[in-house]
Amino acid sequence: MPSRRRRRPDDSAARFDSLEQEVFLNVWRTYDRLRVLEDELFAKFELTPQQYNALRLLRAAHPESIPTLRLADRLVSRAPDITRLLDKLEARQWIQRDRPASNRRVVEVRITAAGIRLLDEIAGSLQECHRRQLGHLSSAKLEELCQLLREARRPHESSQGHWS
Repeated sequence: MPSRRRRRPDDSAARFDSLEQEVFLNVWRTYDRLRVLEDELFAKFELTPQQYNALRLLRAAHPESIPTLRLADRLVSRAPDITRLLDKLEARQWIQRDRPASNRRVVEVRITAAGIRLLDEIAGSLQECHRRQLGHLSSAKLEELCQLLREARRPHESSQGHWS
């Protein structure tokens, strides 16, 4: 049920159908503005944010491998074509894929030494990017924002998902 809005002095209530719509559009707008900085950084490495996220998750599992579908489940945003994403990473020798003899239907993915070197090369610039994105907020505000975003997302996450 949409919440009732009181008119504010800046009359922003007239621009939105509900408080939920205003919040949603603010989250979307914020994502769009923050993403620009990250896109600029990843473009220098001919990498997409989705590819970076996959490499980051594989590094966290290193030296172990992760089944393709579990990796797809853990990505920040859905990857409808995880195979193509992995094809591109494999072509650049940043990952390696194997089919275990015990189950030929499963494809295990692991990061290579070259993939780890790439993440090491990106690390400092990415930390600076995150400071540019959100460094104007205090630690307390960042913690509060994380909690609010988790609460907003909770009913829409799988109970077995990595993000729940």
